Amino acid sequence: MPTLTPALSPNDLLAQLNWRYATKQFDPTKLIADDVWETLEDSLVLTPSSYGLQPWLFLIIKSSEIKEQLKPLSWNQNQITDCSHLVVFAIKKNLTVADVDRFIESTATTRGDSVESLSGYRNMIVSDVVYGPRSFNVNEWAARQAYIALGNFMTSAAVIGVDTCPLEGIDPAGYDKVLELQPEGFATVVACAAGYRSDDDKYADLKKVRYPKSDVLRVV
Repeated sequence: MPTLTPALSPNDLLAQLNWRYATKQFDPTKLIADDVWETLEDSLVLTPSSYGLQPWLFLIIKSSEIKEQLKPLSWNQNQITDCSHLVVFAIKKNLTVADVDRFIESTATTRGDSVESLSGYRNMIVSDVVYGPRSFNVNEWAARQAYIALGNFMTSAAVIGVDTCPLEGIDPAGYDKVLELQPEGFATVVACAAGYRSDDDKYADLKKVRYPKSDVLRVV
């Protein structure tokens, strides 16, 4: 494979991560351009997951009407209605053999393999996620995968200069009802607002509070 030239220098990456913060006040007049948003959608799709199973659904909320319905289910946080796009991260509940088989078929098609050649991999996943010890907390496992997607999305957004705010202060069951997720077997885990910060957001210029490396990194 050819060697890719890094798009950002190490210093540039750190500059963007320092620029990023949990935006408290979005400018509702500033919308994310379609091409920029398509890139962020692709970043969600490209998120890694355990086994590659992708046990999730990303709901992109642009409708002002739906945002208004979700706001009271989100402690009335203004980010819900002021952001350009709201992403709801949902998991596929209670993964089944059929879910694994769908992934295996997709893998075979994408890579030009036969389903039969992947039977060992398929059986390993089934014996772990569907019938093994992990099956007892498979929804928690799936939620952790969704948080990988959340982190990937927020970092990708920061790199291209889009503001975000992760939102755990929501009523997941209420979201499920508004978004009609239950009949499809999905459940809300977390949300993330995306857009551009308001000039009036006093939190934008606050210094980040982080423990020193010596407290949180250990080389062994």
